[in-house]
Amino acid sequence: MKIAKDTIVTLTFRATDARGKVLEDGKTPRAYLHGGYGNTLPGVEMALEGQEKGFATTVKLLPSLAFGDRDESLVTTISKKNFPPGVKVGGQLEGSNEQGERQVFTVTKIKGDTVYLDGNHPLAGEELTFSLKVMDVKAASAEEISHGHAHGDHGHHH
Repeated sequence: MKIAKDTIVTLTFRATDARGKVLEDGKTPRAYLHGGYGNTLPGVEMALEGQEKGFATTVKLLPSLAFGDRDESLVTTISKKNFPPGVKVGGQLEGSNEQGERQVFTVTKIKGDTVYLDGNHPLAGEELTFSLKVMDVKAASAEEISHGHAHGDHGHHH
């Protein structure tokens, strides 16, 4: 079966950043619903479209096909007094952007009474390399399609 919209793709992938740092070791198979559901990176979907079980490739993804370009408007500061006690660098806070959409901010620095927050994904702006191997391809169930993600083996369980 070929990888196309509404197929469940099980794959292993090894991911590295531009400096060669391993971000994912590729040992654990993952399953996702293919076809623009946002379950994997756009560049990964493009590389796998039309392929079959056993296909393997290595792709370099520019930020636009991975976690996006950095948006400096998502970097902000807030007074430490507006945070609950125990705020630490690396901690994450959930908020909303101007459009009311969910936004996750990471605490990047605390200097004096100022907390620095970054709403970008930690890998935004990074060029990433993925070594992909397709372990299986099958038709998605109606339930998986309606839920917008894979269920079952190596997928999402309810």
